[in-house]
Amino acid sequence: MLKIRRRIVLGTLATVLAMGASAVQAADANKKELVFGATAGYNYDVLKLAIVPQLEQSGYKVKLVEFNDYVQPNLALAQGSLDANLFQHIAYLNRFKTDKKLDLIDLAQSTTAPMGIYSKSRTSLNEIQEGDSFTLPNDPSNLARALQLLQTNQVIKVKEDIDPLRVTERDVTENTKNIKFLPVEAGQLPRTVGDSDFSIVPGNFAIAAGMDLTSAIVLEQPPIEYQQVVAVRTEDADKPWAKDLAAAFKSQAFKDALDKHFPGYVRPAALSELK
Repeated sequence: MLKIRRRIVLGTLATVLAMGASAVQAADANKKELVFGATAGYNYDVLKLAIVPQLEQSGYKVKLVEFNDYVQPNLALAQGSLDANLFQHIAYLNRFKTDKKLDLIDLAQSTTAPMGIYSKSRTSLNEIQEGDSFTLPNDPSNLARALQLLQTNQVIKVKEDIDPLRVTERDVTENTKNIKFLPVEAGQLPRTVGDSDFSIVPGNFAIAAGMDLTSAIVLEQPPIEYQQVVAVRTEDADKPWAKDLAAAFKSQAFKDALDKHFPGYVRPAALSELK
């Protein structure tokens, strides 16, 4: 008799759990209220101006949460406070999720404000003079990008066997003009334009300072690992709302919004086939 009761209880429990799982799946399929996080500046504006209107037309209600650091957006996403975030390139995402053991994945490529080289006293890198000063970011990720940008434009050479994400001044092997590297906190770099001969400014800080990206002497063409991505929890990547979000970043409406609001920004590869 006890065995029969136990079987009935276990069978009922399994049925309840299965019903609960089905209800959760149904809720996910019908989910229409989303919360996205982004850092202040152009990433937030990209969501607001280019993505949210598309999702709202599809019946979604979207809340945007603004962040001012590069740690909390991923933690909030992993903990379930956000459904997606936009603030980082894929190299940062992969390193962060490995270090913190987070189950996150990149869902779609976004637009990227490229790093640029600016000057008020020169109009071309061909005008570099002996001993010219270059202010550049002092944080490891952006410093590596800045040095790679200089190498791409044949100003310097760096070690061939070095990880391109970890290049520092010590890895410079050729500096024919003996240019001087002046590392500065990235957020302060716009203020150095005009004080130094050349200033290498990350795109997000240039935008925040009201600079025109198209005024740069040279704009970065960042490799894929430096381009901004939308991140979600891995378990959510195939859900209907996530597929709709990914599609919004590949749409004609997205391209049109970039053309209107974000001139000079690097376009996602998915938009290359659109007119």
